[in-house]
Amino acid sequence: MTLQELKYIVAVARERHFGRAAKACFVSQPALSAAVRKLEEELGVVLFDRDTPTVRVTPLGAVLVAQAQRALDAAAEVTKLAQAAQDPLAVPFGLGLIYTICPYLLPHWVPPLQARAPQLPLLLQEGLTAQLTERLLNGELDAIVVAAPFAEPGIATQPLYAEPLLAVAPLGHPWTHVQVVTPAMLVQETVLLLTPGHCFRDQVLEACPDLRREVPTDAALVQALRNSSLTTIRHMVMAGVGVTVLPATAVTAADDHQLVIRPLAPAQHREVLLAWRRAAARPQVLDVLVQALRDALAQGRLPSARPV
Repeated sequence: MTLQELKYIVAVARERHFGRAAKACFVSQPALSAAVRKLEEELGVVLFDRDTPTVRVTPLGAVLVAQAQRALDAAAEVTKLAQAAQDPLAVPFGLGLIYTICPYLLPHWVPPLQARAPQLPLLLQEGLTAQLTERLLNGELDAIVVAAPFAEPGIATQPLYAEPLLAVAPLGHPWTHVQVVTPAMLVQETVLLLTPGHCFRDQVLEACPDLRREVPTDAALVQALRNSSLTTIRHMVMAGVGVTVLPATAVTAADDHQLVIRPLAPAQHREVLLAWRRAAARPQVLDVLVQALRDALAQGRLPSARPV
């Protein structure tokens, strides 16, 4: 039994698919399948039920996979403890941020972070919530920054800040003459949203459920929005293609002269969280991250955000 074999069975249990598990582990599917079969023969148990379209973990397999994850966490922790014994802030720290937060938070967060821990090597990654969660569970990342609601077994979270959601329209739009925008007003417009998979899209639809049946269905427009960013959508709004909803941190002072920006009524907010695995926490670094974010808020670097 090797740590690599344990990593394989954890990946299969998570993905419920040998092909996706192999891709996540950067090996060929035959190699992964052979390693899993070898481990099953060595242990004398069947870990996975392969007779269904989706691979299922057997009851005993679930117990062994959970133990395998604990073993992998412990092995990773041995390495990190040895490195951190010299200087806990000198060991590389993998931090993931979702697409709708990363470009708007990092420029304001990094300066106070560098002031507090100039020796800390940050390894930054962007991704969707599901992608970053998988990398966190795999041990590829030490912490991730996501939006609430977020709950995963074995993962702890701490709120960082909250920000309002804003309705945004092109200059000259009728919203120029109103103080707030209601869900009823939104459904009368062509609302530009991120592609499915972005949690911010889900939050906008939660704030205005009627948009679920009012989202544009024109094939060309849907294709244009696929894999787009909030920045792209903002420019499409400027061009008069439609309206949208943005988190306040994605709106700059210059946008006041390029867009009509109004609060939603009732008010809607997004809460931003820091998340990490309880079994592999690095408390010194996590504390520095949180304190640096508080510094950024105190310095007015994120004027539209408020501490939580």
